[in-house]
Formats: sequence, structure tokens, C-alpha cells
Amino acid sequence: MFVFKAAVVGAGTMGGQIAQTIAASGIPVVLKDVRDELVQAGLDEARNVTQGQVAGLVKKGKLTEEQAAAQVEEVVGRIHGATTYEGFGDVDFVIEAVPERMEIKQAVFGELDAATPGHAILASNTSSLSITEIGEATNRPDKVVGFHYFYPASIMPLIEVVEGDDTSAETVGAAVNFAQAIRKQPITCAEVPGFVVNRILNAGISEVWREQEEKGLSIKKIDEGVGAANVVPMGPYFLVNLLGLDTVLHVAEHLRESYGERFYVPMGLRRLVAEGKLGAKTGGDGVYTPQGEIGLAGDAEPDIDELVELLTLKTFVEACLVLEEGVATHRDIDVGMMAGAGLDPRRGLFPPFMKADLEGLDVVLERLESATERHAERFAPPLVLRRLVAQGRLGQKSGQGFYPYAQPDDEQPGETVKLETRGDVAIAWLANGLMNSIAPQVIDDLRAVWEKVEASDVRALVIASSNPLLFSAGADIKAFTSMDEAAGRELLETAHALLRSFGRSSIATVAAVNGLAFGGGCELAMACDVRLAAQSALFGQPEVKLGIIPGFGGTQRLPRLVGENKALEMNLAGDAIGAEEAYVFGLVNRVVLDHELFDTALRWARKLAGQAPLAVGAIKEVSGRPDLDDGIEAEKAAFGAVFASEDAREGIGAFLGKRQPTWRGR
Repeated sequence: MFVFKAAVVGAGTMGGQIAQTIAASGIPVVLKDVRDELVQAGLDEARNVTQGQVAGLVKKGKLTEEQAAAQVEEVVGRIHGATTYEGFGDVDFVIEAVPERMEIKQAVFGELDAATPGHAILASNTSSLSITEIGEATNRPDKVVGFHYFYPASIMPLIEVVEGDDTSAETVGAAVNFAQAIRKQPITCAEVPGFVVNRILNAGISEVWREQEEKGLSIKKIDEGVGAANVVPMGPYFLVNLLGLDTVLHVAEHLRESYGERFYVPMGLRRLVAEGKLGAKTGGDGVYTPQGEIGLAGDAEPDIDELVELLTLKTFVEACLVLEEGVATHRDIDVGMMAGAGLDPRRGLFPPFMKADLEGLDVVLERLESATERHAERFAPPLVLRRLVAQGRLGQKSGQGFYPYAQPDDEQPGETVKLETRGDVAIAWLANGLMNSIAPQVIDDLRAVWEKVEASDVRALVIASSNPLLFSAGADIKAFTSMDEAAGRELLETAHALLRSFGRSSIATVAAVNGLAFGGGCELAMACDVRLAAQSALFGQPEVKLGIIPGFGGTQRLPRLVGENKALEMNLAGDAIGAEEAYVFGLVNRVVLDHELFDTALRWARKLAGQAPLAVGAIKEVSGRPDLDDGIEAEKAAFGAVFASEDAREGIGAFLGKRQPTWRGR
């Protein structure tokens, strides 16, 4: 599924900004509404956003005024306003952004079903309504998906790709690739009220709302105190004013209706909405007035520490429930809270699972038990937390919690790849910054780690990422382009020799792919003997989009794993595939729950480390020869050599003697 033309239905502020994000990525888009003045308002919004973006580039000296003006016209020129469906006959992807009422959305989707070609994906920007129910208005429910932007759409990077009961895996994959094409960060989730971010965010803020109204607390002091505590990007009431009181109230009421008492709907918010005081969208008159006065009653001194405790604990509890229900993986939940709620670790703000791991899961459990005694069962510790604590997985301090954490050996052969040895199993932790790019230094350090492993008693090596959110986003293009031809060729030779040595060694290699594995990251995983993928992992060879080809074996190992047809498709299109599709085509050996990936990789490594080293090396060396006769000859020679070895005598003797063998690699 490829997107050459898109459309947006609903030209409000959100619709105009959504259209702008698509046009800014180079894709033409139709922006439709029912009246010309509404369409013009959406076009004006797209122009204003684009002007703001290029003004920033001018200020940084990256564009001249003339270039900026031309860029604005180029982007806005890709957006075509319409009041009919006349231009929808050749669109590939439609995003609906009409008011949050099911009857309106179903009417629009019925019209879209008739106006668009059969291959087109019909997506809804709904923040809470059922994708399945929306899809029932069409004859293509398999091509109906949630595509939930966050406000403001032009700035917020997150898109929740929501899978309805009838949504096909192909549609989800196409939506993920489209989100990446328009430079957004997608997460995938099942269809539940509130999806991921709104549900979790509202769960935490609900506790602040509840305390404020029950105790008559000062709004201003709550915002000042909670904002200064560095647990959320801004004070909770300031955020409500910014997002729009009507929007927040709608979500809060929907969540209360869906989940019951653990969500709270503030009466003061209802009153302000009834009075038409909606916050920023009505000139700032809402929780705060335009003059900065407070529009809600309350002047009591808040206990900020208690409010922060309730906010963070309830956020964590709801995140665990989303995980336990199978709505989303813990990685996608944390990414969602980072990209959609502003919990950015670079600013000292941590999403729920990462934060819990840093604090210690045993500590979080004690805090929740205390909060349950004070504030009832809505703070009851989740089952997944109790299990992890019972297993001794306490977070960063124990080496594993929701995420695994490197515990490197004292002596390290390199900086960007860390070696951790656990008996006859070792872990090579990729540790090259936020994107874990495969840079020349990474190749050198990985080679040094490999040489140290080969010189030791290690029998299996796990290649894992120290970044909890991705495996490797690919090669460091800037580093490679800065090299001259001779240095570049030498680096390629070194990299290929290293990856080939993985396949020839008696040491088994296991790739634990926890997130994005693009380009060089995917090629590194393919060079391993076993590839395990977390549910949220994505694989791709996007080099063709840069006008180049895979350079670390992507044109050779990929067809051997997935077949020539699929490999050619992946290398020519450059789009990503998800973990399940990777498993179906043979790119990975297993798909496992995200929080079980590292454990599974260690168990595989232990299993392979327990096999006879000579046999492991011989099997790897002769397997997969392209010519059958050549392969059989290689197998015959290897069988004779291995059968005559000391390990073979030990293995046969142990089998006959009903005991465990002791391998010596001789």
C-alpha cells in the first residue's frame, strides 16, 4: 500500500494542521469541508503553520526570506480545498477529522466508501470513538483504521494507529509507514476507550481534579507546584486551558462512562463548558481568564507532594492496566507518553515504565500499597508489578524490570558496544546514542568485543540494545559520507568480514530486536544465527529512499531468509514490516512480548551455548549452500571431521551412559 495522494475531511484547526503535515512531506492532499469559508479557514491554518515553521529556519540562517516564501507557497500549493468529493477518486489515504459524534463520522465514512477507490485506506482522527463501529458504515471495514493525531497536530510527533476488530494487518502496516513518511512517530494499539495516551494521562490528572474539588484547593498553586515538580510538562489546569475545556470534558466523561469510578469528571469543568468558556480556543477564557484570574473556586493550600504522588502512581497503574489488557506494548505505551504527553527523558521527564524502573519496582509497590490504604482500590498494585517484584526484577538496580539494563564487565574493549559476560553467555550491548546508529566506531568496537568473546570460554553471544526503545535506526550516514573512497571501502571490508565471522564461528549469536531495526541495524540482526523480535519491533531496508543500496549484506542475507520476491520488495520499496510479518516470512525465529524479549534471548543463548561447539560451527558453515551438490559435499566432509572428534565421542558416550555431556571443543 503506497500513498501518492491523500485527503482530509474536516477543515477545522485540526484538519488544517493535519493537511499541512501531509503537504509538508511532499504529498498532495485534498482538504474538504461543507462550506467554502470552512475550507478557507483550514487553508489559512495550514499557511500560518507553514509560515511559522519556515520563519524558524530563517532565524537559524538555514533559509533566506525569498527561499522561505517560496517554500510556503510550495507546501500550501499541495493542499487543494474542496466542498465536494470530486477530487477523491484517486486518493490513497483519507483522514477524517469531523466532530466527535458517531452519527456524523459514520455518515462521512459511508460517503468516503463510495467516493474513493477500493484500495484506499479510510482513517479516523477520533480520540475516543470505536473504529469498528465507524468501519461498519463502509463495505471495507478491513481498510478502516484509527489515525489519532495530538493537538497541535503540526507540532506533536505522536500518532496512535488504532486497530479495530476488522482492521487488517496490512492496513495497520500501511498506516504505520504513512505516519513515518509524514515524519510522525506512530504507535499501534487495540481499540479501547481512550486508546493509550488520553486514557493514561486522564487517569493521573483525575486524581488532581478529585482532590481539588473535594478539598477546595487553589488552582493556581496546584499548577505552580505540580509544574515545578518536574513530573509533567506543565500544570494540569494550564494544560486543560490549552487543549480546550470541551475536548477534555468529552474525553473525561467518556472514560468515566467506560471505566467507572477510577476516572473523575470535575463539576467545575462542566460548568465552564456550559458557559462557553473553553480556554485558549475562546480567547483564553476558561480555567483561567485572559487576565490570568482563576475561573474555578478554591483557595486552600494544596499538599503538592501528595498531589504529585497521586498523579504519578495513578498514571503508572493505568499504564499497567493498558499493558495487561494487551492494548499496547510497554514500549509503545512509553513512546506514546513521551511523544504525546511530553514526558521526555531529555528534559528529566520520564514515561511510566521507564520511571518505575529507575525508581525501583519494589519501591513503587510499597508506595502503591500505602496509597491503597489511604485512597481505596483504584491504587491497587497491578498484577504485572507484583510478578516482577516477586521475580526479583526490580528495575535498573537489578539489571531488569520492564526493560533490561546493561551491567557491563569492568574492562571494556570499546565505547559504543558494551560487553557483559554471564558464564558461557555474553551480551554485546549496542550503546551509540539515541538512534544506536551503526557508525564506523560501532563496527570497530563490535569487532573488538567479538575478538574478546572468541578468545574466552563464551559459547553464545546476544546482541541487544541498551536503548530501551529501539535496536538500531541504521547506518550513520553522515559518518560514512565524510570518509574518502579508500576509507569507505576499508570499512565495508571490515564490516563484512566481521559479520561473516559470526556465521563461521562455533559461537552462536542471537539478536534481540526490541524496536526499530532499519538498514544496518536490520543487516546486523540478519547476520546472527537466531533473531528474536519484540511485538513492537519494525524491520526495514530503507536505503533506496536515499538513492543508495544496502551495504552490509541486505541484498544477500535478506533473500536467503525471506525469499527472493519478498527481499526484492523490501529493498525496492524501502518500507518497514512489523514483527508478525517478519516472522511469517522467516526474517525472525520468534515474536515475543516486549517485556519478555531479553529473557527469551538469554534462554536461547543458554540453549545454544550448551550444544557441542564443533557441531555448532560445522552446522553453521555448511548450512544454506546455494548449490545442493556443493552443500552435500561440504556436509559429508564436516560430518567426517566432527564424527572423529573428542566432542563426538563424549556426546555418544554420554547418551549411552545416560548422563550430561561435557563439551571441550576438541
